[in-house]
Amino acid sequence: MSAQGNADRLSPVLWWILAGLTLAWGFNWTAMKVALSEVAPFTFRSMCLGAGSAVLFAVMRASGQPLAVPRGQRLRLVLLALVSVTGWNVLVAFGLTMIPSGRAAILAYTMPAWAIPLSVWLLGERMTGRKLLGFALGMAGIALLLAERVVDMQVAPVGSLLVLCAALTWALSTVLIKRFPVSMPAGPYTAWIMLLGGVPIFVGALFIDDFGALAGVSPLAWAGVAYNVLVAFAFAHWAWIKLATSLSVTAFSLSMLLTPLVGVFSGMLFLGEKPTLVEYSALALVLGSLLSVMLPGKRL
Repeated sequence: MSAQGNADRLSPVLWWILAGLTLAWGFNWTAMKVALSEVAPFTFRSMCLGAGSAVLFAVMRASGQPLAVPRGQRLRLVLLALVSVTGWNVLVAFGLTMIPSGRAAILAYTMPAWAIPLSVWLLGERMTGRKLLGFALGMAGIALLLAERVVDMQVAPVGSLLVLCAALTWALSTVLIKRFPVSMPAGPYTAWIMLLGGVPIFVGALFIDDFGALAGVSPLAWAGVAYNVLVAFAFAHWAWIKLATSLSVTAFSLSMLLTPLVGVFSGMLFLGEKPTLVEYSALALVLGSLLSVMLPGKRL
């Protein structure tokens, strides 16, 4: 099998990482919405990035992994951090204050629509028949979910636009991580981009937010913050870097389409909601998208 073919397949370990990442980010849209209802966006993201990177640095240090950034790659790391961490986190945090979390999750995971064409243009990735089929199925699934939210998008167009821009920054950063690799293990790499990408957000929180308001934050909102720090940032950002550097952009992007569906179906667990026929259909399409790209088979 070619190097490109290997980059489209998940090893058993990567399947487990993908499962963990899907659940972590899928449930996080509800956790973010709860936290942001009481904590200002810059303050919320500052706590997530600052504490999340601190947890990762502590784990890496305890495990004896080197933390130094290779010479000649420090500016590259800073630029990647600004695109992948600063841009995404600011846009999503402010967008979520304006629109429901379910709609935000669906809009954010239009990412493959941007990432896959960018990967063909900037990375020269080949679009095989299986990839084209997977892309078509995945986008059809997201389109089904979006179709039910078109009217809602018109009610809060600014929030929807912010989250769509976040999807674009995520797509661009995924391609740039492959285009300009940094010679570091996934753990220290993740800790550094979280810390460096958080610097502009830390500054924004200092000048804009009132930290005294944190005294009135409820335990439920603090639980949302804790989930973000420990699960959505310390673990999930590591898992994201691990997958993004191990897979082709096409395979990685389509694998992420499972996440908004976890967000939709988590409403069954926490809110007693019942998925519609459209949501079940979208799940089937996204699963078909993932399997068409990542399972072994004859090239179309």
